[in-house]
Amino acid sequence: MLRIAVQAKGRLHEETMKMLEESSIKIEVSKRLLLIQSPNFPVEVLFLRDDDIPQAVATGIADVGVVGENEFVEKKEDAEIIKRLNFSKCRLSLAIPKAVDYKGLEWFNGKKIATSYPGILDSFLKEKGISADIHVITGSVEIAPGIGLADCIFDIVSSGSTLVSNNLKEVEVVMYSEALMIGNKNLSSEKRAILDEMLFRFSSYKNAEDKKYIILNIPNNKIDDVCNLLPGMKSPTVTPLVKEGWSSMHSVIAEETFWDIISQLKAIGAEGILVVPIEKMIL
Repeated sequence: MLRIAVQAKGRLHEETMKMLEESSIKIEVSKRLLLIQSPNFPVEVLFLRDDDIPQAVATGIADVGVVGENEFVEKKEDAEIIKRLNFSKCRLSLAIPKAVDYKGLEWFNGKKIATSYPGILDSFLKEKGISADIHVITGSVEIAPGIGLADCIFDIVSSGSTLVSNNLKEVEVVMYSEALMIGNKNLSSEKRAILDEMLFRFSSYKNAEDKKYIILNIPNNKIDDVCNLLPGMKSPTVTPLVKEGWSSMHSVIAEETFWDIISQLKAIGAEGILVVPIEKMIL
């Protein structure tokens, strides 16, 4: 049985639980239980505060955990990064009041900076030769300048809307963060095997994300043009049609380039274009 630590609530919790669900690992979540076993996969989920997960994994309370890179770097626990999960992306930045005329890092000399990440901030300031007073706050860091508790803040930024609503502006990005799968360094071979299977399922789900499967009909003399436009995973699938001189082609395209490619396919002469969502993709 593999024990995975997951954030008890928040965006990282939601995205992790979705990843488990899409990987056909069933977890019946209950508000009264902090440890829940899957009925169809040898894994149990331990729900913890995000800042407790690195220590839980390092000490073996959990075998693996899903945690924000920012928390992992801040806590400096002796666990290993197993995989970057490519979701819950954000950045840790310095932000100051909008009205301030900012000319560079020297502005922070002598200032009081509110943050929940004193370790990361201290390392950054020392590296840049900046002397500032770090004021540790847990939660609602962004209100500190407005109530006179600090001159500026160092905090997580995603869209930046929270900064705007508190009359702050982002001026320096210190690090980028995303969800990580971290693991205890002493996992048994049996638990490693379970972990490998779980990561394989995660990858199959993530590979399919933002991808579309397309099927189209094309004159045979235009097949090379379509191949140059649609490389697919290796190369498009080509199947002759009953109609002489025509073939059906199948391929995979990314969501972000979808409409541009569809327009180009129509210009080449493609007809009957069928677009199908992809649930899983095994590479």
